[in-house]
Amino acid sequence: MITQMFKQLTKQKSKSQETTKKAKNRSLITGTLIVIALIITPYLYTLYDLLPSGDTWESPFGTYYSQYYESVNVAAWTLIGKLVPLYLLFLWFFTCKHWWYHAILVPICLYAFQSYGVINEDIRFTDVKDIYFLAPIVLIMAIFSYTIRTKVFDKIHGIDLSELSRVSLKGDLKKGRTVEIEEQEEEEEDIFMG
Repeated sequence: MITQMFKQLTKQKSKSQETTKKAKNRSLITGTLIVIALIITPYLYTLYDLLPSGDTWESPFGTYYSQYYESVNVAAWTLIGKLVPLYLLFLWFFTCKHWWYHAILVPICLYAFQSYGVINEDIRFTDVKDIYFLAPIVLIMAIFSYTIRTKVFDKIHGIDLSELSRVSLKGDLKKGRTVEIEEQEEEEEDIFMG
């Protein structure tokens, strides 16, 4: 009977060690892929050098005419100048472990709109109209991030946010609710005092 229990314990221990090894291997593979993604960034930025400097580019996927930029090389340079920071911001967003990582969505949206502006050759000034599309996103992200920040701050410092309901915007105690809250506090004190 003791030997059977010992065998079961060793089987359970070996299974937990295998899952720990698998988790470590998965973490190592993920970290390696992230490092490789960061290392290739300078090479991605220089991809525009492979394209011709004329206004036409014949590729296996079709023909591209650069009308606004008048050069395929300049069009690619402009687009890659927007896509590489967007790529890095996505890497940062998906690997960030901080509470404020949602705020990274603001520059991601900005670069996404700018990339669209570069692709759309009919736009004269690519950065002018982006703010109208970006403003609601920034507002939502600010509210979301501030809410999370407040809850994290409450957990870290042990502040009871329900106390804020007793105070007006000017900093004075509210009169209607003050009497009710004081009575509740007195009842709680009586219970705890014995």
